[in-house]
Amino acid sequence: MFRDKDPRILVFDSGFGGLSVLSALVETLPFADYIYLADDARFPYGDLSDDALTNGLIDIIRQALQEFSPDLLVVACNTASTVALKALREAFAIPIVGIVPAIKLAASATRSRRFAVLATPGTIRRSFTRDLINDFAAGCSVDLIACTKLAGLAEDFVLNGQSNKSAVWSEIESAFCIADGPDVDVIVLGCTHYPLLLPVLLEVAPRPVLWLDPAPAVARRVMHLLGQEWQDCLADSNLNNVGHRFGLTFVATGGGEDRLRKAWIALRGCS
Repeated sequence: MFRDKDPRILVFDSGFGGLSVLSALVETLPFADYIYLADDARFPYGDLSDDALTNGLIDIIRQALQEFSPDLLVVACNTASTVALKALREAFAIPIVGIVPAIKLAASATRSRRFAVLATPGTIRRSFTRDLINDFAAGCSVDLIACTKLAGLAEDFVLNGQSNKSAVWSEIESAFCIADGPDVDVIVLGCTHYPLLLPVLLEVAPRPVLWLDPAPAVARRVMHLLGQEWQDCLADSNLNNVGHRFGLTFVATGGGEDRLRKAWIALRGCS
């Protein structure tokens, strides 16, 4: 099966946490062209009001759509998705895929009927997160854990190789140290930074749990919306022989393109 052109996908985040989503995307859709846009000039988003975050997002995305003409937008930021996804879909006609804490999946996966959500304070306090719990996890006990330092620890791990296990444990300890009731058996990674830290999380956790990263589900949703039968494409000998690999452009509102490239190389071992 042949395509008229490879799709162009705009991936947006406030920093480089969305690289965890980009990594899942290039694994699932290797024949796409990607633009990774980081709004690092306004990072972190937790310091912004909802109106300021939403209005700024609309302006930034509008400029990016005019410059790059993508076929689809991925908002690879939990805070931006929980606050502004509806407004973005109302403002722009292209397909938009957001990322929100995987509460529905956690509710179906837990056996103890108790799971935890690790997220930024901004995501934890949003009514959107509470609505997800009410809609999809009404029969479960849900521990919402606001992590103030975990995103920064993830960046230090990716860029500098600093695992800082004691600091990571301090952030997640309450998910494991429960005074009464059933143990948490599923932990939702509710910020796109957190999957970048998964090797350290696995090491410091005192017992096995299921860590839920929503990035693969986002990639599958993108594939569905683009209408691409990628497995058939990859099986086609002509495509296998052309040596095509995904294109990738980094753009940062605060000039942090080099930092994004360094993080991507550290994650993927490629330039």
